[in-house]
Amino acid sequence: MDKAHKIFPLGDAAACIQWGQTIEESTSRKIISVYRQLRESPFPGLKDLVPAYCSLSIYYDPLQVRKAQSKEGTIYDFVCCKLEDAIALSSDESEDSKQVFRVPVCYEPEYGPDLESICNMKRLEREEFIRIHTDSVYRVYMVGFLPGFTYLGTLDDRIRVQRKDQPVLVEAGSIGLAGYQTGIYPFSSPGGWQIIGRTPLRFFEPYAEVPVRLQMGDQVKFYPITGLEMREWKLQAETESAN
Repeated sequence: MDKAHKIFPLGDAAACIQWGQTIEESTSRKIISVYRQLRESPFPGLKDLVPAYCSLSIYYDPLQVRKAQSKEGTIYDFVCCKLEDAIALSSDESEDSKQVFRVPVCYEPEYGPDLESICNMKRLEREEFIRIHTDSVYRVYMVGFLPGFTYLGTLDDRIRVQRKDQPVLVEAGSIGLAGYQTGIYPFSSPGGWQIIGRTPLRFFEPYAEVPVRLQMGDQVKFYPITGLEMREWKLQAETESAN
């Protein structure tokens, strides 16, 4: 049975389906399922779909929708009917990625400038913090903010921290914490998350066939690497890029 949802307009050319206000895997699965249903069987005029933690935004062309209407009623009424149909046809047991993406992270101070202060605040040894962060398999709940930025959850209570009061410049590949989330910055940008490490992997390749490495529903497991391994990894990537 579908978890309680509501549909409401976003202006005159978009609508949103909302499933509560909390981060839950069951909600994420439902969103992915409805997203796939609409992608595979789009209604006339559908332009774009934007999934998030608890919602799916639907953008459409009102003129194309009007042309497709066979009954009286508003354009929005027609879209709502199509969305309700998609929800009814979707499965609560959406098939997520079975692969776990292993992501190397260097937690040394050069790459994790906020890690020491977090450890002091949480009264954790650095090694214990890293063990906690790398023990979990995280779910990609959302991709956004920046192209390829991954919102992963959920964090162990022992290492949960609030975001910074003011954003700072964050390097590409940085691993951040904010609330119950951990995330990966795909390229250098201002950001307010607490930075605990950095990965040498690239998560956004604008000219690749699939520019974004991770998608909603994917699973991620971090593992620690040394500063030497980090430098060797980056050197190898630069060499391959030059060739």
